[in-house]
Amino acid sequence: MAVRARARTIWVRVLRHRCVVDTVGRFAGFVAKHVGDGVSVYFGYPEAHGDDAERAVRAVARMARPERLSVRLSVASGLVVVGDLTGAGAAQERGVVGETPNLAARLQALAQPGTLVIAESTRRQIGALFEIEDIGLQPVAGFAKPQRAWRVKGESGVLSRFEALRSEAMPLVGRDEELELLLRRWQQSKAGAGRVVLISG
Repeated sequence: MAVRARARTIWVRVLRHRCVVDTVGRFAGFVAKHVGDGVSVYFGYPEAHGDDAERAVRAVARMARPERLSVRLSVASGLVVVGDLTGAGAAQERGVVGETPNLAARLQALAQPGTLVIAESTRRQIGALFEIEDIGLQPVAGFAKPQRAWRVKGESGVLSRFEALRSEAMPLVGRDEELELLLRRWQQSKAGAGRVVLISG
């Protein structure tokens, strides 16, 4: 029986798999598959955390350091369908279906040796925790529209996680009525009329 799981998929080309296993294990990553000199790793499966995208970027950024491995790395975030075990013995793995693993594999081809490229879906989740460079819309095989990609340059040095993960660029969608009500209440309170507003989310 297949289950839906939110997974951060990383496709990593490496020659030393032990380094990958050790590194991603420290960040609760799950090494799903070895293919040639590539490794597919999931964050958020089999156990989800609130900061899986950040964990994924931190783990693979450590592997990108020149003194560790010469690798091409990518991260894409999204929903996947995780199914039953397939194969036997050492080749046994969970069947994973969805755009996310495909996008991660395609973005990996855009990375230069020793660099990490992330999808727009991952960039939105990591906020300002990392310094990133926009490498623009990229034509990606298997996707009808070009996909925006970003190169991770390092940690940003932002002192507050709240500040780093808070985004003023994220609009409230479909909340026009609620925003108008809040603005009316604000105007009324500025005019001296006491008001109480409860916001829950």
